[in-house]
Amino acid sequence: MFNYSYNGKDVEAKTDLSIAQVQLPIDGVKSNSFKLVSQSSGTLFVRIIAEGTPARGNEEESENSLKLDVSYADTDGGSVDPSKLEQGTEFIATVTVTNPGLRGQYKNMALNHIFPSGWEINNLRLDSAEARLKADVPTYQDIRDDRVYTYFDLAAGQRKTFKIMLTASYAGSYYMPAVTCEAMYDHSIYARKKGQVVEVIKRASQ
Repeated sequence: MFNYSYNGKDVEAKTDLSIAQVQLPIDGVKSNSFKLVSQSSGTLFVRIIAEGTPARGNEEESENSLKLDVSYADTDGGSVDPSKLEQGTEFIATVTVTNPGLRGQYKNMALNHIFPSGWEINNLRLDSAEARLKADVPTYQDIRDDRVYTYFDLAAGQRKTFKIMLTASYAGSYYMPAVTCEAMYDHSIYARKKGQVVEVIKRASQ
């Protein structure tokens, strides 16, 4: 059991589990105050994880002890430029993550791939067409409306490839955030590919 105070609000937290997770909303403009007091007799270990999306255009490509490659192709395997796609185009995003092998096996890797709102994710689990994509099988994958979270382990020297089928659905100009991958419990292991502006153009009339 522990008590915490966040921006003047006092909360008493209690759980029978060995781990408790509390999500706190953060306004990037305002300063926040946080205080935590243990009410138990044992040692309380505290870990604060801050997550967010860099401002549009402010991402920088970076990597440390991890390699990350992102490419796009049509359903026949031909290369596709994601910066300009015709409305209705079905294509595949391929992400390859490589462990250089210098630090042994990586456990609990998290790959975050957020897509622009003009693209739609084709959830192959729903149409039983997963066989259309030949890729590695993750430990777990969470598919949302506009993003995919992929979790996996990576042995020393190992490379894993994950694929997502997409459709350029809505005409307009959009921004695709950076693609990131990191070890969930060791943030010194990471790689990031910067975001970019993408355009979905209206299909030419027949």
